Amino acid sequence: MIGRQKELEILERLYNSKKFEYLNLYGRRRVGKSTLLTEFSSLHRCIFMTGQEKNNALNISDLTRAICEYFSCSFVPEFKEWKPIFEFLTDLIERNAKNEKVVIIIDEFPYIAKEDPSVKSALQTIIDRKWKNMPNVLLILCGSSVSFMVNEVMGYSSPLHGRATSEYELLPFDYSITKEFFPKMSNTDRIISYGILGGIPLYLLSFSDKLSIKENIEASILSPVSVMLREPLNLLRMELREPLFYNSVLLAVSDGATRLGEVAAKVHDDSTKVSKYIETLKKLRILKKEVPYGEKDSSRKGVYVIKDNYFKFWYRFIFQNENKIALLGEDKAALEITANLSDYMGLVFEDICREYMVRLAKKGALPFIPDDFGKWWGNNPEKKRQDDIDVIGTSGNKGIFCECKFRNELFDLSEFNDLLEASAIFTQTTEKYYYLFSKSGFTQAVKDKTKNYNVKLVTIDDLFF
Repeated sequence: MIGRQKELEILERLYNSKKFEYLNLYGRRRVGKSTLLTEFSSLHRCIFMTGQEKNNALNISDLTRAICEYFSCSFVPEFKEWKPIFEFLTDLIERNAKNEKVVIIIDEFPYIAKEDPSVKSALQTIIDRKWKNMPNVLLILCGSSVSFMVNEVMGYSSPLHGRATSEYELLPFDYSITKEFFPKMSNTDRIISYGILGGIPLYLLSFSDKLSIKENIEASILSPVSVMLREPLNLLRMELREPLFYNSVLLAVSDGATRLGEVAAKVHDDSTKVSKYIETLKKLRILKKEVPYGEKDSSRKGVYVIKDNYFKFWYRFIFQNENKIALLGEDKAALEITANLSDYMGLVFEDICREYMVRLAKKGALPFIPDDFGKWWGNNPEKKRQDDIDVIGTSGNKGIFCECKFRNELFDLSEFNDLLEASAIFTQTTEKYYYLFSKSGFTQAVKDKTKNYNVKLVTIDDLFF
């Protein structure tokens, strides 16, 4: 299994615990939760049930069969409610499994709880009365609906609030995982693949390291039989009641409407209503709000950007160009997209460089550990102009300032000088460090001048340390 060793270790620790454990595992759809649980269940005997969008009786029947299969029951009883089935399970554990760890996994729990909210109260009752005193029980509730898991399962108003011993959000991979998915690719193509697909395992599996970027786009995205061709719309349909409106919001953001008022104007709707849709997209981990580094999340300078790389790519190159792609054909359309990838990768590369800095921080490989990393933009009073810093991290009087260039040109001295001028705004940082990232390398002038500063020159190959 690629890239989930840490998560498997977490599950193993819970399995080996000497007390009752209950984990809420959640994360956006396609992130690999079910694959992780399947891998874990291949290592240990589990009662494994997946909730589905069907009536309550059928879901209860599925869990009953899973229990009876685990305990090799001579007959399968029928239950109409959740409380008696959990009592039945408890009785079987007490009689037949006192000396073994019993793992109960309910995947896609939100489907069950939406159909019958009483399942939460039934679980709360059995946990409080029995399971919390049973060290051989491990309960895992898993869900793709992040907002439902956070608000309706873990939230203060939920009967299950305070019962979980662990909570874990399974996140997409960072760029470094591409080394494992694409061992035969060049590092540059790995970065581009990540820029297109992001860190979602299912998306990464759609590309082959035996093909060029252009060939991968043609075969895995533009092909009429590819599931990736309409994946963003399909995902919105699976998660939301009004997918077309959410689609309009994402299209507006992709077109450059980065503030609430701008988005509302683009979709021709009320700002209050649009704000609610934006919040939902944030909970789905598709959209995010960025504020200048050092400002509060409520800052009026905040902008909305598409967080998911594949959504970002799809709205940029696919959604509005379907007719053109059909006319050009997959080969020529892929060629045209590839020709514009350097421009697209500009902002994506900044996020990748930020991920690199986070990795260095975790390894203790930075001059100091910043309080956080982010992007900064604002007014430069000295130069009387707007300025920005691609990646910045500070702590006390220390600061790290980064400039990121994904171009087919050498990183030029003027770009380093611009970074020096922008960093001068941060007068409280008297100890400054600079990281310059370049796809194509650095001019000799940059190499010469940076010798007089605390500067690291970072190439694409350096990203894969």
